Amino acid sequence: MTGERPVAVTRSAPARPPAAGPAFDLIVIGDCNPDVLVLGDDLTPAFGQQEKLVASMSLVVGGSGSIMAVAAARLGLRVALVAAIGDDAAGHFMLAELARADVATDAMVVRADLPTGMTVALSRGDDRAILTATGAMGELTAADVPAELLSRARHVHVSSYFLLERSLGPGLAALLSAARAAGASTSLDTNWDPGGTWGQDFFPDVLAQTDLLLPNEAEAQRISGATTLPEVISALTKAGGAVAVKLGASGALYADGPQRCRATPPPVSPVDATGAGDCFDAGVLAGRLNGLEPPDALALGCAVGAASTQAIGGTGGSPDLTAALALASKVIVRPWP
Repeated sequence: MTGERPVAVTRSAPARPPAAGPAFDLIVIGDCNPDVLVLGDDLTPAFGQQEKLVASMSLVVGGSGSIMAVAAARLGLRVALVAAIGDDAAGHFMLAELARADVATDAMVVRADLPTGMTVALSRGDDRAILTATGAMGELTAADVPAELLSRARHVHVSSYFLLERSLGPGLAALLSAARAAGASTSLDTNWDPGGTWGQDFFPDVLAQTDLLLPNEAEAQRISGATTLPEVISALTKAGGAVAVKLGASGALYADGPQRCRATPPPVSPVDATGAGDCFDAGVLAGRLNGLEPPDALALGCAVGAASTQAIGGTGGSPDLTAALALASKVIVRPWP
């Protein structure tokens, strides 16, 4: 097709800033909780004291912020996570898994009077139903993010904004503004809004301080109030930042002013789509922080997201940079629309 091209991504390692530069490539602010992941064909619970057997059940790294942080670290970025957990077995599990993935946890917030949030995700093919008890994760505030940490970052990313809006929202615009003033770029993944308000209260001010918005298609439609993708993109880019919209198995769109492109993902055999969008975010940001142009960064995001679906859990299949670059070479990016 005219205008289509495979992405030529040849770097084998992220570009590092000078030794005197920022200590972290990426600061992730968001949620941190274990996922109890249930897979099977028939996952509808049968009440009335009935027991049903399922294909598998796993305790894995969960929370969009944690999944994204681990995926980014596997791509070679120096990553720190800021999130709120409880002083309990679930919180200890998450700290151990993050440390094992080489994600810095010094700025993690422990709320000893609250339990760590937990999620039960019922995963059937490429569809999921999610039950979450927020616990401590919903108590993270902008004041919990050390100013000194922001000054040491090349990029600041916020995950699960709507899940944390009540506590994090009031101070988030100022926090992102401070990060930008210190030289960092910023991004935001809203995730689904359990409250159904989709961008009231603090969101417009937060969006004005966001360099890159990373919603999926359904989220983008609700945030923008539009239905068709051209209308969605037009509405979301009015704030001045770029937007990358995740389209699931159909790929992703990128728009920044007149620059617009669409990526078709590489062929994979999916096992579990949990966390694929968060891994996509990690790939896009790793690409941008590695100096790639937006089409190549979009391709890397599609590759990392696709690779993540080949194992159970949000981080089980997330690739290292070498594997991600190889898969990105199979992504087709073309101008859009």
